[in-house]
Amino acid sequence: MFSSFIFNTKKIIHLYIGFFRASLVADLEYRMNFTIRFFSDVFWYIAQIMTFEIIFMHTRIVGGWSIEQMRVFLSLIFITDAIYMLLWHENFNNLSEGVRRGELDLLLVKPINSQFMISSQRLATAYVGNLLLGVAWLFYTCYSLPQFNWLQLLWLLIMLPAALSAIYLVRFFLNASSIIFTRADFLQFLWYTIFRLGHRPDRIYQTAMRFVVLFVIPVGMIASAPARVILEPPDWGIILWALCMVPLVALITNRYWNFCLSRYSSASS
Repeated sequence: MFSSFIFNTKKIIHLYIGFFRASLVADLEYRMNFTIRFFSDVFWYIAQIMTFEIIFMHTRIVGGWSIEQMRVFLSLIFITDAIYMLLWHENFNNLSEGVRRGELDLLLVKPINSQFMISSQRLATAYVGNLLLGVAWLFYTCYSLPQFNWLQLLWLLIMLPAALSAIYLVRFFLNASSIIFTRADFLQFLWYTIFRLGHRPDRIYQTAMRFVVLFVIPVGMIASAPARVILEPPDWGIILWALCMVPLVALITNRYWNFCLSRYSSASS
C-alpha cells in the first residue's frame, strides 16, 4: 500500500511538471497577456492593502487584530489566492463550457483519474510571480511584528494545505454541478460571493456565521485560521480541523464527482 502511494505521488508530480511546461509554453505565446495577468493581481493586492490601511486610520483593532497583524492576514490571502489561481482557476472556469462542447468525454477515456485531470490539466503559470510576491509580503509583515516567533511559520505546513482544500472544496462543488445543470454560469457568481467571505477576519462575524465560515462553508480556513495560528497561541480545535480537511475534502469531492458523472449525458450520445 505504501509503495502504491509513493508510485501515485511520483506520477502526479511528473504530470504536474508536464502540465507546467506545456502551460508555460502556451502562456508565453502571448507575453503581453502573461505580463498583464501578473500586474492585474498586483493591483488587486494593492487595493486590498489600501482598504484595510484606510479602515485602520479610523480604528486600532479589527477582528481582534492590529494593523501589523492584519497585514499578515492579507499576505496569507495573497499566497493562497496565487496558488489557487496557478493550479485550478482556469480549469474550473472552463469546466462548464467544456461539458457543453463535449471535452469531458475525452478526459473520461484517459487512463488517469478524471477528477484530477478536470482540475489540473491547465496551469496559469503567470501566477508564479504573484506567489513569490505574496511570500515576500508575508516575510516582510512578520518581520515588522514585535518579538515574532519565526517558528510559528511552521504551522503553515498544516494550515496552507487546509486553506487550499477549503478553496478546492467550494469551487469544485459549484463547478462540478455544471455536469448536472449543463449550463450553470450563475455558479461562477455564487463562487465569487462565497470567496469574498474568506477575505475578512472570521471574528468580525457573529457566532453562528463564524461557525459557518470555518466549518460548514470553510472559507474562513483560507486566511483567517492560518493567520490566527501563527499570530496567536495555537487553537488546537482549528489545527485538528485543518489536519482532517485534506483527506476529508478528497473523500467528499471524489464522492460528489462520481455522483455527477452518474448523471452525465455524453455530448456524443
